Amino acid sequence: MRIPLFPLDVVLFPGAPLPLHIFEDRYKKMIGECLEQNTAFGVVRAQQDGLAVIGCTARMLRVLHQYEDGRLDILCQGEQRFEIEMLDNSLEYLQADVLFLEDEEETATREQRERCAALHFETMELAGMEMEATHLSLDGPISFQLAAALPADLGFKQQILSLRSDAERTAHLLQFYEAILPKLRSSVTTQKTAKKNGHIM
Repeated sequence: MRIPLFPLDVVLFPGAPLPLHIFEDRYKKMIGECLEQNTAFGVVRAQQDGLAVIGCTARMLRVLHQYEDGRLDILCQGEQRFEIEMLDNSLEYLQADVLFLEDEEETATREQRERCAALHFETMELAGMEMEATHLSLDGPISFQLAAALPADLGFKQQILSLRSDAERTAHLLQFYEAILPKLRSSVTTQKTAKKNGHIM
């Protein structure tokens, strides 16, 4: 299937929100056609050495604001992962023939999801990240939802997006939390100790 592509310095996950400000003429045209035809477009990470092979389609939920000069503020949501098979430069904007990816059936256990969620919220709190009030159901896979909010570099997020099962993604997330949390805990303890120094008790 051929879809329009929007290369961005971002990794989009299925179900994740994506607000965009559209200002380039080629992308105003692309988004206009997607709105008219009610079709999705592909978001793929733009890297120094080219485009990532795995991306995620974005479905436009609504137009937030339309400017007089044609610029747009839109709200999108990640929908379905894909793998680029061939690029097409024949139009003003980039297109690609893609293969949509389905997950393998192996999912994380309830215990793994509970541990992953607990470590995620501790990581976010210690890192001083604001946590939006989102519903997190532990009755099903949560790896995409956690990865989307994670304060991690895009290389790691791209790796998570490329994994083909929830069990694999959850295992990678657990390894990430277990590696970063000791450093965050130590940093917070050091800061608390420093604040006490020099204070009259």
